[in-house]
Amino acid sequence: MSFARDHRPDPDAGFMERYESGALGILHWEQLDALWATLRVTARDGEWYVYAVGEAVPQAPVSAAELDRFLTEVDALLRADHDESYCGIVYVDDRENPRFVKIFDPNNLGSSCGSSGLRVLPGWILSTVPPEDLQAVMPPPKSRRRWWQRLFP
Repeated sequence: MSFARDHRPDPDAGFMERYESGALGILHWEQLDALWATLRVTARDGEWYVYAVGEAVPQAPVSAAELDRFLTEVDALLRADHDESYCGIVYVDDRENPRFVKIFDPNNLGSSCGSSGLRVLPGWILSTVPPEDLQAVMPPPKSRRRWWQRLFP
């Protein structure tokens, strides 16, 4: 993965191509704050899909208000469950013009660099293109399903 500069994905790329392409790590909490602010300022109704890996693939994008609610809730969850001085569990395709964001679940990190030979899927994906089903590869922990179902019943 490239961490030095923003990576500009092909604007016509589909979900899996975006998923497999390189991403930039959000290493510091201040960078996460900036990413959330960018998403909140630029989000339009019907632009973003919010996908909880292991749940049904969303068929429609969320409203800007629903995206804002998700960002507020997932930020609180990440800060509570990833009690570290750094973030390091969120990845984005482009910091200034984000179109694809991977958010790893702090309670299901495994070896996200892949050194264990097991591939750890993100807990949540924000995408401006319709998501594809990643559920069969690795279902999320039950506690996260309850959290997700409370947020989006």
